[in-house]
Amino acid sequence: MRKKIVAGNWKCNTNLQEGIELAKAVDAVVASEGADDVVVVLGTPFTHLTKVVESVNTERIGVSAQNCAAEAKGAFTGEVSAEMVKSTGAEYVILGHSERREYYGETSETLNKKLALTLENGLTPIYCCGEPLEIREAETQNEFVKKQLEETIFTLSPDDFKKLIIAYEPIWAIGTGKTATSEQAQEIHAFIRSTIAEKFGEEIAEGVSILYGGSCKPSNAKELFANKDVDGGLIGGASLKAEDFLGIINGF
Repeated sequence: MRKKIVAGNWKCNTNLQEGIELAKAVDAVVASEGADDVVVVLGTPFTHLTKVVESVNTERIGVSAQNCAAEAKGAFTGEVSAEMVKSTGAEYVILGHSERREYYGETSETLNKKLALTLENGLTPIYCCGEPLEIREAETQNEFVKKQLEETIFTLSPDDFKKLIIAYEPIWAIGTGKTATSEQAQEIHAFIRSTIAEKFGEEIAEGVSILYGGSCKPSNAKELFANKDVDGGLIGGASLKAEDFLGIINGF
């Protein structure tokens, strides 16, 4: 049985004090009202990791960095290594988010280095893939996403591949208020799973959780999560309010 997962991505939001209060609020609502069979993850800024780990019940809520360095250590001013992330008590790292690719020029080569370091340090990668609007309008999203997978996570060994989580994010639906229809979400998630099956076999494909990451909110979570191949969400704006985040966690 695949894991149901709802992961928040706070992005560049909340100062440290606000982040601690948000983490405590999420911890409280999840403890009292959250569905027991859903894995909950909070993706916080680097500055928050240690304090958020201390502020939540880590047996119930996992903590994630939003990125990590492509190098293990050394003269890379301003970078935060996977080992540093691990030392905070965090368990996950979001890699390949469309904003990192678009604004910071992250390539498949860079992501492969980050994936290797994340796995070496015992962290779980939440690997993002997805297409921009022009690709969706040209109806070539399957080819685009398949290429992203082939250049990165398909280079992993089967054992390492089984350790990761995939997040599909239609870039045209991030922060725009647009959302893929339930049918569109299922179609691309099913395509990703079938592509994994071609590479690694049916058993591994059926075991990997694939999250939807495009303007998911309490009002549409239930419809999205009802799809056979949608195993949860990577949540942006709605993860910044504990009650909204809870509504998505309980959307299964």
